[in-house]
Amino acid sequence: MVLLLLSYGAGGIKGGASTQDGDVNGTDLASLLDFKRAITNDPFGAMSSWNTNTHLCRWKGVTCDQRAHRVVALDLVGQTLTGHISHSLGNMSYLTSLSLPDNLLSGRVPPQLGNLRKLVFLDLSGNLLQGIIPEALINCTRLRTLDVSRNHLVGDITPNIALLPNLRNMRLHSNNLTGIIPPEIGNITSLNTVILQGNMLKGSIPEELGKLSNMSYLLLGGNRLSGRIPEVLFNLSHIQEIALPLNMLHGPLPSDLGNFIPNLQQLYLGGNMLGGHIPDSLGNATELQWLDLSYNQGFTGRIPPLGKLRKIEKLGLDMNNLEARDSWGWEFLDALSNCTRLKMLSLHQNLLQGVLPNSVGNLSSSMDNLVLSNNMLSGLVPSSIGNLHRLTKFGLDFNSFTGPIEGWIGSMVNLQALYLDSNNFTGNIPAAIGNTSQMSELFLSNNQFHGFIPSSLGKLRQLSKLDLSYNNLEGNIPKEVFTVPTIVQCGLSHNNLQARPDNNLQGLIPSLSSLQQLSYLDLSSNNLTGEIPPTLGTCQQLETINMGQNFLSGSIPTSLGNLSILTLFNLSHNNLTGSIPIALSKLQFLTQLDLSDNHLEGQVPTDGVFRNATAISLEGNRQLCGGVLELHMPSCPTVYKSNDFKALVYKFMPNGNLDTWLHPTSEYAGGGFLSTSGDVYNFGLVLLELLTGKRPTDPLFCNGLSIVSFVERNYPDVIDHIIDTYLRKDLKELAPAMLDEEKAAYQLLLDMLGVALSCTRQNPSERMNMREAATKLQVINISYISGM
Repeated sequence: MVLLLLSYGAGGIKGGASTQDGDVNGTDLASLLDFKRAITNDPFGAMSSWNTNTHLCRWKGVTCDQRAHRVVALDLVGQTLTGHISHSLGNMSYLTSLSLPDNLLSGRVPPQLGNLRKLVFLDLSGNLLQGIIPEALINCTRLRTLDVSRNHLVGDITPNIALLPNLRNMRLHSNNLTGIIPPEIGNITSLNTVILQGNMLKGSIPEELGKLSNMSYLLLGGNRLSGRIPEVLFNLSHIQEIALPLNMLHGPLPSDLGNFIPNLQQLYLGGNMLGGHIPDSLGNATELQWLDLSYNQGFTGRIPPLGKLRKIEKLGLDMNNLEARDSWGWEFLDALSNCTRLKMLSLHQNLLQGVLPNSVGNLSSSMDNLVLSNNMLSGLVPSSIGNLHRLTKFGLDFNSFTGPIEGWIGSMVNLQALYLDSNNFTGNIPAAIGNTSQMSELFLSNNQFHGFIPSSLGKLRQLSKLDLSYNNLEGNIPKEVFTVPTIVQCGLSHNNLQARPDNNLQGLIPSLSSLQQLSYLDLSSNNLTGEIPPTLGTCQQLETINMGQNFLSGSIPTSLGNLSILTLFNLSHNNLTGSIPIALSKLQFLTQLDLSDNHLEGQVPTDGVFRNATAISLEGNRQLCGGVLELHMPSCPTVYKSNDFKALVYKFMPNGNLDTWLHPTSEYAGGGFLSTSGDVYNFGLVLLELLTGKRPTDPLFCNGLSIVSFVERNYPDVIDHIIDTYLRKDLKELAPAMLDEEKAAYQLLLDMLGVALSCTRQNPSERMNMREAATKLQVINISYISGM
């Protein structure tokens, strides 16, 4: 380092930008080199020029004073630098500007920066800094901008921040700051901008902020602030933006709210607990461009006429209790026709009811976002709505609108999102909807649309979400729908759709293979027939498939095992045959599988989702066997027994009867031999489960205690403690009237437990075989029902 400094001091700078004849300050040089050493990654080479061959005043990001030859500014914005901020920067006593935003710097903000008494501008925003904001920064009394936003800073905001008398811009947002907003901030009369949003600040908003007569921007949203909004904030004549959303503020707004804020352009109060009436005076804040009072759920009464807000562009009043009825309260809609710049009007989830007035069509021709969802609107949609031909988002969902939509939908050619679901719309889905070439989201579910799905939907080449479920649609699914490569979600369930082999099913379904972005497919509860195409397995983004409640046939394609992120798969209530593909057990994210009520057969896999009996449903497939014990499936023996066995526990077997343990179908009868001792052991376990109502995985069974040893300890003296109470009750009801019911049921259970224990002896050679078990149960059966 000494040699390096000497080389700079002896040679000076030849050809330098502004200090070519000046000497290099050793402190500045050492500080900058320390800073460079603290940087562990410089992906863009921002500091590649920082070497002994170049004068430091030519280094990228470094600015020097021409007279004092000292570094006055360090500016390395957005260079993705990794490392920490060297405390040596605090030695650069002439530094007036330190700007390191939008990097990946971590560690703490060095307290030594408080030594920079000439510092005017400090911007460390958009990094990964941790710890507290150093108290020492209050020594930088010339500071005008303090920006440490978008980091991971913690702790309180010190009241001593008021000792920065020249501060104009305070940007501490998007951190994890706690505590209250210090009232002392109100003493920094030079403040123009206060941005504290996105922290965890609590308490009330200090009244003292009303003393900041020069303030233009006050952003405190996304904290935990409570109490009322100080009325003095609405007396700040220079204020242009007040943003207090997503807090816990409550109470009404001042009745004269709009009378003393002539420059207010943006007012965000959404996501609080504010209430009362919206003041009529708000219509006097004529500079307003954005007004958001949404998600308070407390504003009531009518919406005031805001026709004087000629500059208003966005008006959000969602999620309140604002009212309008057929002949009352709709005056605001007429008044808004004067607001020619209005682009967004959102009245989602209020108490608007009755028929939507024709005047809705007189709203600004610039309107691109109109949402009236979740109200109690009814009747026909006015045809005048078609005048709003620039709409990109239109929401009428969850109302009671009736009638067809073809009279006005054709003119809305710029629509990107249309939400008409959960109404009572009727008629056909118009083919003209295919002219909305920018459509991305189309929701028409839960209506009474009938007729065919228009093939023109295939022209919507940007469509990502389509939901036509719960209507009365019929006919084939147009092949054009499944050629739109951008579809992510497709819901066509609960209609009367058909797709028969003689109606080009084989040519239609395989085109699903082009839907490489498809993640959700619901075709359930229709009349679809034919086979599941193997090409469905090429849709690698699928997470949900529901084809239940149809008439699909054939086998489950093994290619579906390629759907590596599939989480829900439902093929229930179809006519599927064959075995369950082992490939499905490889789907590690599959958490729900329903194959019930088909004609599947063979062995149930035991890996993957099949390990969890609560995650799968296989009922109604009488030829399935095996699987984990919790499924209570019959085992898959290959030794065929005689046909004259009749099971005693028929009504207790959840999948077939005891016969299926001993009489496999002829398809399996010609195979090899299972271990008869292992087979009878499985049978004994299931019988114990049926009798005790407990599973081998019950939490009771731990520390060496198993379901077998549990029964052995209590047999035969105290079986009352181990028998399933519901089973015992059922047996008492079945007992013949001439016998003592309690005694008969007790003896039956005792005898069956004896058989189960004989089948589960630890030494296989001591177990009875299946024929012996069957014979024993038959004897018990005859003894029990002999009086019936």
